[in-house]
Amino acid sequence: MKEYIKELFSGYVRIKVIGSYTELFINRCIEYNIPIWDISRVDNETILLSLYTTDIKRIRPHLKRTRCKIRINERKGFPFIFKKIVYSRGFLSGVISCILLILILSNMVWSITVNGATPEVEHKLKQVAEELGVKKGAFIFQLPSNQELQQEMTESLKEITWVGVKRSGSTYHFEVVQKQLPEKQPALNARHIVADKKAIITKIYVEEGQVQVKENDYVKPGQLLISGFIGKEEKSELVPARGEVYGKTWYITNVSIPLKSTFETNTGERETKYAVGFFGFHLPIWGFSKPEFPRYETIISETNLRFLKWEIPLSFQTKALLETKEVTREYTEKEALQAASQVSREDIISKTSEKAEIKEEKILHHEVENGKVNVKIHYEIIEEIGKDIPIIQGD
Repeated sequence: MKEYIKELFSGYVRIKVIGSYTELFINRCIEYNIPIWDISRVDNETILLSLYTTDIKRIRPHLKRTRCKIRINERKGFPFIFKKIVYSRGFLSGVISCILLILILSNMVWSITVNGATPEVEHKLKQVAEELGVKKGAFIFQLPSNQELQQEMTESLKEITWVGVKRSGSTYHFEVVQKQLPEKQPALNARHIVADKKAIITKIYVEEGQVQVKENDYVKPGQLLISGFIGKEEKSELVPARGEVYGKTWYITNVSIPLKSTFETNTGERETKYAVGFFGFHLPIWGFSKPEFPRYETIISETNLRFLKWEIPLSFQTKALLETKEVTREYTEKEALQAASQVSREDIISKTSEKAEIKEEKILHHEVENGKVNVKIHYEIIEEIGKDIPIIQGD
């Protein structure tokens, strides 16, 4: 049995030995410990025998001495089978095609799961994911990174507080935390509405409570606007005051705008290069020439490839070259004042409520100093000025 296994794995040949001294050849093989077997005579000058492929070189001196020659009749064993397979174009191309197909399919998106979302939010999230390229059949190495997907989805969907993105093989998992919008409950505790800042009253809307001021009154912070006491003094009741009080308020901002500034900006032109990475070495496969533009910003994205469920030491790299140029922006004094007004307005809007309205804007002072325009601007705003305070027993 051991000899049979050795024959299969080592490989052997069935040869014809032709000559007048074939018996002498056999004797010399036995004498020099060259294994031969399955010996049979074909005719007076021809015999058939088997020997290992590694012993073919060893029999050459004995062939010469016995004036014999050989012809290989058959080749047997795994080495010859393997060689035949390797040199078979059809089989080899089939194996390569199969491996490539599995590699391609292993690096495509085949499943998308969403957890923690209502059906409506899940549908919206999948729509946003599809707009970003995450859909069945998409190549994983062409998609944005998990961090970019998370940021884009969180900004696009107002219904969610947070979304986690995880890729497992060819499946994308999205974990969603939805915003909990509590129902507005009526206040149960008695309260007043008082002024939050200095203002001149412009409008008053009272739902419940007793108003203590009127339009055009000047109020200070903490002054009572809507009282939580209703009725006469001897029969007064405590209620949660509800309403809105709008007043005219004032703000002053100080802004500095440089007359000349230099910065880098993207022009919109780009070139994309692709490379295959292997153990830290990257072989370019597309985009070999240098970019046509001299200044550019490089953004590199790299994705490790998979074969079935295993991650292989092969990656696909995308290198985006974005053209940039240095831009020098110069303002005239008038343009600088306009830019300062825009910056100042944005600052005021960030400090006030959504319902706030700018009624008047006035430049109090401006001067040019050290290449900058320093501007002081006064704003008159109409905004809600009331805030709730609880009524403490004994007030």
